[in-house]
Amino acid sequence: MKRITAACLAMLVALILWASPVLASEFVVEMLRLDVPAAQREIWLEAEASTWQPWLERQDGFLGRDLYWDPSLEQGLLLIRWASRAQWKAIEADAVDQVQQRFDAAVNRTLGREVEAGSAFPLLEAAELLPQRLIGRSG
Repeated sequence: MKRITAACLAMLVALILWASPVLASEFVVEMLRLDVPAAQREIWLEAEASTWQPWLERQDGFLGRDLYWDPSLEQGLLLIRWASRAQWKAIEADAVDQVQQRFDAAVNRTLGREVEAGSAFPLLEAAELLPQRLIGRSG
């Protein structure tokens, strides 16, 4: 009986160790791709830093973000990490819209455009990315 109990316990530990990377990878990445002309790249980065970054840092579940710029396509890529999909999706659309309006207004002021002119950096793509783990080979 002790051997059966020990074997069951060993299998349970193995199952927990196998499943823990799956359970720990609950986080999700929000991917945004924007049209960002080369001449306006610094304006985009300054507006991101002054509007979106402080707001994101106050949101439950925000883990951080990375911004990239593709010079050949003149596009910005944002990878925003959230602790869980539920925390990300719990954010009210109105709150996001308000920050987007502040972002657009800041950009438009810098560009000398009407504040209400709309986005100088249109959203080209938005997606939800799930982290994947490679399964290692043993032996």
